[in-house]
Amino acid sequence: MLTAVSLGPGDHSLLTPAARAALENADVIAGYKGYITLVPPELLEGKEVISTGMMGEVERAKMAIENARSGKQTVMVCSGDAGIYAMAGLLLEILEAENLLDKVNFSVVPGVAAFNSAAALLGAPLMHDFASISLSDLLTPWDVIEKRLRLASQADFVIAIYNPRSKKRSKLLQKALDIIAESRKNTTPVGIVGRAYREGQSIQTVPLNEVDPTTVDMQTVLIIGNSATRMAGGKMITPRGYHNKYDIKNNASF
Repeated sequence: MLTAVSLGPGDHSLLTPAARAALENADVIAGYKGYITLVPPELLEGKEVISTGMMGEVERAKMAIENARSGKQTVMVCSGDAGIYAMAGLLLEILEAENLLDKVNFSVVPGVAAFNSAAALLGAPLMHDFASISLSDLLTPWDVIEKRLRLASQADFVIAIYNPRSKKRSKLLQKALDIIAESRKNTTPVGIVGRAYREGQSIQTVPLNEVDPTTVDMQTVLIIGNSATRMAGGKMITPRGYHNKYDIKNNASF
């Protein structure tokens, strides 16, 4: 059995019961070394742990698959949700490529994604249609990312930005903000959340034209509002449209 398990943002209170159960029942727990530290220590006791560093995704995926093939209950841990920019897809691709889909029982345990975590800390910015876009061009060409940014912005989606800035990609966030600014007002609220529900958490909201890319790193998620997003009592809100149909002050429909 091979299971991709979502750890959520990192706070143990946001680890789902299903994820906890999968970890408890595992013989082997595999994952990026930084994510292994997010597993409650008591759930690692007595387990075989496989960890690799950054860029070791294929290596640890293949090791996890081999352990699962040998009959061990094997878990691959991922931060956030395992099916969103994480390892569930790579595991499935390798199983497919090696003709193992009918030999290895594979499943995914969902969790609290990074944009969920950031949105909760900011208020309610994802109440209407939104797009999630990663700025990492390691696997996706920048021209494709640029097209997605421009079209999502033109379509007035709220935009959640993953992997916004690293040492090697220090200029891509500013490029992305410039693209979005082509079809958004300078006053559009932008929520910037670093290390959500972890030690060192930071939360701020600024207008689009005041975002400082130098304060952002790979553990940050940005949520850029649409044309209706506004601030309310220090919180971001993207109205879904109830105010157009109902008198929400008096609980009556128009």
